[in-house]
Amino acid sequence: MFSDVTFAYPWVLFFLTLVPIMIAWYWFKGRKSQPSINFSSIKVFENLPVSFKEKFRHLPFILRTIAVALLIIALARPQNYSSGENISTQGIDIVMALDISGSMISEDFKPNRVEAAKQVIRNFIRGRTSDRIGLVVFSRDAFTQCPMTIDYNVLINLLDQVEPGMIPDGTAIGNGIADAVNRLKDSKAKSKVIILLTDGVNNSGEIDPLTAAEIAKTYGIRVYTIGVGTEGEAPYPVQTPFGIRYQMMPVEIDEGLLRQIASITGGQYFRATDNRTLKEIYNKIDKLEKSKIEVTSYRHAEELFYGWLGAGLFLLLVEVSLSKTVLRKLP
Repeated sequence: MFSDVTFAYPWVLFFLTLVPIMIAWYWFKGRKSQPSINFSSIKVFENLPVSFKEKFRHLPFILRTIAVALLIIALARPQNYSSGENISTQGIDIVMALDISGSMISEDFKPNRVEAAKQVIRNFIRGRTSDRIGLVVFSRDAFTQCPMTIDYNVLINLLDQVEPGMIPDGTAIGNGIADAVNRLKDSKAKSKVIILLTDGVNNSGEIDPLTAAEIAKTYGIRVYTIGVGTEGEAPYPVQTPFGIRYQMMPVEIDEGLLRQIASITGGQYFRATDNRTLKEIYNKIDKLEKSKIEVTSYRHAEELFYGWLGAGLFLLLVEVSLSKTVLRKLP
């Protein structure tokens, strides 16, 4: 009954000691003041049925005692405190720019580069709380797979649908950055970030990657670049009449370009050579790009004495009514 309940005036509860005093007084003193008539013998009354008044003669006192206890509790002002936190944050707007060119199915990552990247990006998204995130994919061209959103379930579902071959093959890094910038340029967030992942050399697109980086810088957007691919050669699956055969393909990543893009925009360049290092890179970016959240704690008191007061007054009313009517004592 009193779970999570506090009292504004807990010292008032000491008056509950009056209850056992009232009971003691009633039994040891009150009974002596009851009116009585002396008879020489009560045998004549032995077979008389017990009357209603006799059965319930103690009821007014019981009601009065309970009423006093309820009124004392009401005077102590029971309260129920609810607490919580007001969270205010401007958040961070992030666009994932993911290369889906044909070379992303190379299997130096397990099961391949694009699936490994998707898995790490999923975990990155699930680790955010209040940031808007969008998804841009690029190959020979670029398009927005998911606009900026805080509905992470929708974003992850759209990420799951991404596959190499959705766009004609090629690597248009500049177009990928430009499309991501277009999603972020009107953002009011305190921090705007592009995380670009690619495994190749820019060989397509209408926009030069460094020009796109300068545009990003103009809008205050940082670009983190990630080059994915092992050192040397990577197994690339090739479909043949006899099934899938693997051909070793040289890993060519324009690390100089990716470093320049990151440097121009105030970001960083990372190189991932396997699943583990790719996961570590996203974890590092996740720590670098955390929004500062202002938390204000509050407590709200809900007054509970109304019920106790009402119940006490009601019982007093019933006690007085019974004492003056059906349970009235004759002198």
